[in-house]
Amino acid sequence: MLKKLFQSFRPPVRGPQHKRTTPEVINSGQHSLQRGQFSRHAVSIVERLQNAGYQAYLVGGCVRDQLLGITPKDFDVATSATPEQVRAEFRNARIIGRRFKLVHIHFGRDIIEVATFRANHSETEEDSHTSSRNESGRILRDNVYGTLEEDAQRRDFTINALYYDPVSERILDYANGVHDIRNRLIRLIGDPTQRYQEDPVRMLRAVRFAAKLNFGIEKHTVQPIRSMAKMLREIPSARLFEETLKLFLSGHAADTFEMLVDLQLFEPLFPASAEALEEHPTYTHTLISQALINTDLRIKQGKPVTPAFLFAAMLWPALPARILRLQSRGMPPIPAMNEAAHELIAEQCQRIAIPKRFTLPIREIWDMQERLPRRSGKRADQLLDNPRFRAGYDFLLLRESAGEETDGLGQWWTDYQDSNDSERRDMIRDLGSRDEGAAGPRKRKRSPGKRKRADSAADE
Repeated sequence: MLKKLFQSFRPPVRGPQHKRTTPEVINSGQHSLQRGQFSRHAVSIVERLQNAGYQAYLVGGCVRDQLLGITPKDFDVATSATPEQVRAEFRNARIIGRRFKLVHIHFGRDIIEVATFRANHSETEEDSHTSSRNESGRILRDNVYGTLEEDAQRRDFTINALYYDPVSERILDYANGVHDIRNRLIRLIGDPTQRYQEDPVRMLRAVRFAAKLNFGIEKHTVQPIRSMAKMLREIPSARLFEETLKLFLSGHAADTFEMLVDLQLFEPLFPASAEALEEHPTYTHTLISQALINTDLRIKQGKPVTPAFLFAAMLWPALPARILRLQSRGMPPIPAMNEAAHELIAEQCQRIAIPKRFTLPIREIWDMQERLPRRSGKRADQLLDNPRFRAGYDFLLLRESAGEETDGLGQWWTDYQDSNDSERRDMIRDLGSRDEGAAGPRKRKRSPGKRKRADSAADE
C-alpha cells in the first residue's frame, strides 16, 4: 500500500506543454474508442444537439475511462447550447443547480448530464448572476459560458479535458490528456495554487483519481497540497459528505486513506480521528485501514456497503479518550459513552454533514459494543434478534483485528451463531459457571420479606 502511495508522487514525464489553444485531433484510426461503447442515450443527445446547430461532445470521465478499458458509471455531454436551449430541445430535460447550472435529461432510470461550455473567470468579474468568488479566490458560482476552447482550459485535470464526437469518432485533446493517460499521470490544467484556491475540493479529486486509476500525481500538482489542505475547512459540510462517499466508496478506500494522511488532507475531514491517529497511531491506523480494506472487498464482491459502518469505524478511535474524560469527572460508564458519542458525532457533522439516517445507526453500532459482553439469561438471544446485531458483531471483530482485548468475545459470538439451541444453552450455562468460578462462591441475598418470615419461623 505504501509503495503504491510513494509511486504516486513520481516527477512529471517529459513531453509537450499541457496547454493548447487548438486541440490535437485524434482520428478514429488513431484511438481505440467506438461510438457503440457509449450510452446510446448520450450519443443520441449529441447527435440531436449537433443537428440543431450546436456543438456537442461526450466529455470527461466517460472518455478517459473508455480509453483505459474501464466501464464508465456516467456519460456526460458538453455543448455550446445554454441550459435553456437544451431544455427547449428535450421534453424530458430538467435544469438543476445554482453553483453549476446543469441539465439532466431523463431516459427512465438513466440520467444524462448536459453542461454548457464554460469560460475561465475574470479576476474582476462583477456579475453576481453568473459568477462569484470569496476572499480566498474560491469560486462560489460558475455560470460563465464560453467556447469549447475555454471550456477545456477551465477543466480540472488534463485527463478530464478530452472531448469525443461519436458522429465523426474523433477525440479533441486540448491539454495533452491522452499523453498523461498513456503515462498514468494526474496533472492539473493551469497553475495548481490558483486552481486549488478556486476549488479546494480539487485536492480530494486528485487523490481519488490517483487511487482509482492507480496513477501518479505529477509533482507540480501535488506540491501545494499540504500547505493548502486547511482550505477544505471552508467547503460546505454537505458537499464534503458527498465527496467523502466518493473517496471511500469507490473500491479503493484503503489506498485513498493512506494518501489523505500523507498529504495532510485527512485532518480537515476527520479532525478528532486525526488527533487519535497522532496519539495512538498503531491502533487507529490498523482499525481504520482494516475497515477500509473490508469495504473495498465488499464493493469488489458486489455486496452492499453502508456509510454508517464506515463512519463508525472512522470515528471510533476518538471515542475512548472522551469517555474516560467524562468518567474522570464522575460520570458513570454508560452515560459517559452516550454523552461522548453524541459530542463526537455533533463535532464531526460540522465538518462533514452526515445525515441522520446514518448518525443513528452509528450510535446503535457503538451501543452494541457495550451490550455484546452482557450475554447471560435470555440476553444473548435477544441481542441475536436485534436488527443491528450483525453490524455490531462485525464491528466487534474489527476492533479485535486492531488489537483490542475482548477476552474472546468475538469468537464466543461466532460460535453462538453456529450452535443449535441445546449448544447455546450450554454456552450460557458455562458462561455463568465461569463467572461464578472467577468470583468465588457467593451467598444469595434474601429479600427483606423472606428474611422477616425466616426470623418469625425461628422464633416459633
